Amino acid sequence: MQALTGGSLPELGGVAASGADHGRSVEVPGYDRSAVTVGIVHFGVGGFHRAHQAMYVDALMNAGEAMDWGICGVGVLPGDRRMQQALTDQDGLYTLVVKEPDGSLHPRVIGSIVEYLFAPDSPEAVIEKMAAGSTRIVSLTVTEGGYTIDQVTGEFDANDPGVQADLRPGAEPATVFGLVTEALRRRRERGLPGFTIMSCDNIQGNGDTAARTFSAFARLEDADLATWVEQNVGFPNSMVDRITPATSAEDTQRLADEFGLRDAWPVVCEPFTQWVLEDRFTAGRPPFEDAGVQLVDDVVPYELMKLRLLNASHQALGYFGFLAGYGYVHEVAADPLFARFLRDYMDREGTPTLSEVPGVDLNAYKTTLIERFANPGIADTLARINFGSSDRISLWVLPVIRHQLAHGGEMERATAVVASWARYSEGVDEKGAEIDVQDRLADTLVPLARSQRENPEAFIRNTAVFGDLADDERFRDVYLWALDSLHRHGARATVEAIVARG
Repeated sequence: MQALTGGSLPELGGVAASGADHGRSVEVPGYDRSAVTVGIVHFGVGGFHRAHQAMYVDALMNAGEAMDWGICGVGVLPGDRRMQQALTDQDGLYTLVVKEPDGSLHPRVIGSIVEYLFAPDSPEAVIEKMAAGSTRIVSLTVTEGGYTIDQVTGEFDANDPGVQADLRPGAEPATVFGLVTEALRRRRERGLPGFTIMSCDNIQGNGDTAARTFSAFARLEDADLATWVEQNVGFPNSMVDRITPATSAEDTQRLADEFGLRDAWPVVCEPFTQWVLEDRFTAGRPPFEDAGVQLVDDVVPYELMKLRLLNASHQALGYFGFLAGYGYVHEVAADPLFARFLRDYMDREGTPTLSEVPGVDLNAYKTTLIERFANPGIADTLARINFGSSDRISLWVLPVIRHQLAHGGEMERATAVVASWARYSEGVDEKGAEIDVQDRLADTLVPLARSQRENPEAFIRNTAVFGDLADDERFRDVYLWALDSLHRHGARATVEAIVARG
């Protein structure tokens, strides 16, 4: 990758120098982007994809590899229009800014995204891009809720309105499921092999989940096609890890001020990055291992480590921290009380649910996690990590509680996290200010939470999220104690009481 000073940066799509001689070195693609061809179609081009998968592919291209594995991004939601506009104006280029704990920045211009399609404008263009023989991987960061899973049964929700609309005879596909399935149908008809569907979402068994949901959708359309999909499409599991907060206006301005780069939507992230990936691909793959990806036969130990330590710990900080008056993850993680609570959760509740993780020192990993959370340069908001809680709690925290209940282990801290979520979902903080509860089930959960002062079990009796968990006396007793303490004494005093119990 070439390094240029900010003041002399040439036009790179719409990523341009401001004109002042900043004298700060910025890495830019060192390869001929006009020679890059699309091999990957990616749904859900957000901050994480651009800080992770696209960065790894860019690294390979800078090493002279993977030039036929360029990325075509796809947006399917109305909110994706902004990303389409930003990337189109900048010829797919954007700046990835690594924020160090000491506050310094390390920007790098990424060039691996060479095309972007907005599905509502032309579903046909998206389908044909995937149906092309050159496309060998379709990857996903569509969030935990994007797989349309019933959180209690774990099965595909065929009653989802979007799914039902796509299944109508003659319907123009609008969902990821409809678009991908139609592309696979055309590949089968044209005698082309299936591609690999590579999930990069924070779901246990994300590849298995993708296999189950895409096959279920295909079977609702065409049983023979579903059988072909099951036999010809690969679904590797993966574990992905890099904290990537939402880009702020201050981040964009600082990039311009310090490096002379005007970027409509840069990405900021922490220095740490990890990708553990099962080597199960249908039609080939880039040499990911050359960019530091860990290719393994079984990703389960790694993904459970990440989901139940990092992701669940984010939730442990999120609601308690917000209710205690904090706004950022690093503020909560730097508070000795909350850091102690978090480490106790990881040591005594999260870790006992894990099997051996090859090549990983779990004690060091947990210490590093708290250090990563406490990085003030990231400035990750609690509002961001509290977004979509019903999916996140269901996938990251409730499995820990159920495992510990089944094995007679400790689950008091994880259960208190659930209570803190219920208290947060009331939509009013401890000072009476409104909380903007962002969740796909908010219309159901907020009224339940607001009724729990009169009916304390109301929230956990929502079987769509909790199943029969509220029938477990041990869980119920701890939950009711924590919720009552949150109402009577507040978040900080509740955490203090939990930590004091040891």
